[in-house]
Order: sequence, then C-alpha cells, then structure tokens
Amino acid sequence: MEFLDAPPLPIYFTPEHEQFRSSLREFVSREITPYVTEWDEAETFPRALYERAAELGVQGLGYPEAYGGTPADVFYQIVVAEEFARSGCGGVQASLNSHSIGLPPILHAGSDELKQRIIPPVLAGKKISALAVTEPSGGSDVAALKTTAVRDGDHYVVNGEKTFITSGMRADFITTAVRTDPANKGAGGISVLVIDGDTPGLSRTPLKKMGWWSSDTAHLRFNDCRVPAANLVGVENKGFKTFMNNFNTERLFMSALACSFAEVCLEEAVDWARQRTTFGVPLAERQVVRHKLMDMTLRIDAARTLVYDLAYRVEHKLADPAKLVARICLAKVQATQAMQFCADQAVQLLGGMGFMRGTRTERIYREVKVMMIGGGSEEIMKDLAARQLGL
Repeated sequence: MEFLDAPPLPIYFTPEHEQFRSSLREFVSREITPYVTEWDEAETFPRALYERAAELGVQGLGYPEAYGGTPADVFYQIVVAEEFARSGCGGVQASLNSHSIGLPPILHAGSDELKQRIIPPVLAGKKISALAVTEPSGGSDVAALKTTAVRDGDHYVVNGEKTFITSGMRADFITTAVRTDPANKGAGGISVLVIDGDTPGLSRTPLKKMGWWSSDTAHLRFNDCRVPAANLVGVENKGFKTFMNNFNTERLFMSALACSFAEVCLEEAVDWARQRTTFGVPLAERQVVRHKLMDMTLRIDAARTLVYDLAYRVEHKLADPAKLVARICLAKVQATQAMQFCADQAVQLLGGMGFMRGTRTERIYREVKVMMIGGGSEEIMKDLAARQLGL
C-alpha cells in the first residue's frame, strides 16, 4: 500500500513470495474489490469465487502436492492476509479462507481415507470446509464444551449446538469439537469429528452481524446426528491439543490481517487528507491531522514488526513453544488494537464520508470487534499469555 510501501526484506520475503503477491494483488483487485459493497449488502458472495481462488493456488498453499496443494512457508500465508485485506472487506476473506482452520486438524491427525476424501476437493474450490468449536454457553472456553458424541457401533451420535461458525451455512465438511467422554468435564474428554454437511439431524440458521456481512456465519444444531466412527480425527479424547495448535496458526494469520486492515484505513485517511480542503488549506497540511496520521503509522509499524518476527520464529522453530504461544497471543492483541485505533482515527478524519456505507474505512470500523474477539478475545489472550509465561 503506497503510503507505507518499502522494499520487501529478504529475510522475510523472497522474490518468489513477491511474485505470488503480485499475482494475488491482481486477482483481488479484479475479482473481489469491485464487488465487496454489493456482496456486503447481499450478505453473500458467489460460490464460484472458491474455484477461481483455487486456480490461482490460494486455497492449496501450505498443503502437500499429493492432495492438490502447494508446499509453502508461513510468509506465503502472511502475503495472503495482506493482499486480501486490500479489498477492505473482512467477510469475503473470512469465508473464502475458512478451510485454513477447518482442514489443518484433518491434515495433521486425520486418517489417510479422510485426507483423500476431504482435502483435495476443498483445495480445488469444489467443496467448503468449516471449523465448529464455539458454543453458545462457552465461547472461547474450549474445555467446557457440551456437544456430545456417544459411540453407537460404527457411528457416533452427536447432540449439541455450535455458534458463530464461519462458512456454517455452506460447509460440506464441518470439523467439529465434541465431548466423547461425558464423565470428563475438562479438556481430557474432547475429540475431533468431521461431520458431513448433509448429515440428517443437522440444522443451520444464518446469523445477522455487525460486520462481515458477506461472510456466511451460522448457528448449528446437531440432533441425534449419526456420524461414521471413521470420521474421527486422531485419537478419541485427545483432541484438545489439536484445537489449541490450530488456534495458534489462526491467531498469527489474524494478526497479519489486522495490521493490513489498519493500513487500509491509513491509506484512505491519507488520500482524503490530501484532497480535502478546509478554510483554504488541505487537511494534510494541518499539524493535528499529520500527527493523527503518524500515530496510525507508528501503531501499524510496531504491530507488523512483531508479527513478522514471530512468523520468522515459527518458520525456523527458534522459540520456546510456551513463550511462542504467549507472544502470538499478545501479537493478536497489539495488532487488533492497532486496527481499532486506525479505523477510529480514519473515520474521524473522513468526517461525514467516514460514516457513509461504501467506504473501506466504514466497513473496517464495523469489523474491528470481530477481529478482537474471534480466535480468542483480548482478555483471554492476555490471560493465556500470562499463564504460558508462568505468571
């Protein structure tokens, strides 16, 4: 983004990363940005976009070639976050990339049959994957989940509810957190189960939201859903760690995304300040406005520097695992706070236009809170970080 653009650092981004960035930037500007307001108002986007993204290789990044993927390091995922943010619409990227949280448990712990049946069609954009962990009563407290899966011969019988599920209405495969040991009320009784979208007894209700309007978000109900035991991912009652590892990747991606959404707000504010004149003077020449823009720049640079550093440590396995978890939690807090600050300041600088639907700043302002809550709320992130650091 031109106001903050600088040559990519070789320590992080190679020429191959930048070549992919260029292709993805052109894709987003052609296939997404012109339509985001229309899709937001319609509260959906064309399902065909999944296949178009797959043709570019976006859906398969980081997955083995055997499943139709392209092996890639963490910085390719950072590029995906940064370029999708350019559209200024979180809803499209949230649903389009829901496989990034729905597939990893299957890839890392699923049986060969599950991997072969589920991963290739999702990476090809022909099927949609979702993750279902959050419940109405528990929120981010995964260890307290109440959805049960009771073994009955070759099946599990699933009963319970999930809410705030991204791609919940469309998903063909739902990677679900269930309690398979009712006697264990904590983390020890949790398993990972893939529930097919056409399973009898599964009902879905679309949710109305403050932001991410174009994202498919649903409340799911499981009423005596019979799920083949072969759909168990990993070992029964050992699924808690799988979900926790999944959250770490999601939080790092969200941190990169938040930095770039903050930068979109800064860019729109800078453009407005250069064009808008008050009392014969451009806003950009007023000291109070210039200071606001620099405050935004400062927060973006600080948060992004932390995200890049953590991504490098993740990629090269340079950090103690517990301390790495703590810093990723804190990076999400810092990045989303930067996004919140920049969205607020940009709306203020745009004045009446910042309150109008159709500006990227207005949309991002509405979407800040889901970024601060999704993947673990700010309060939980700080508490988890403190415990990981031994406090």
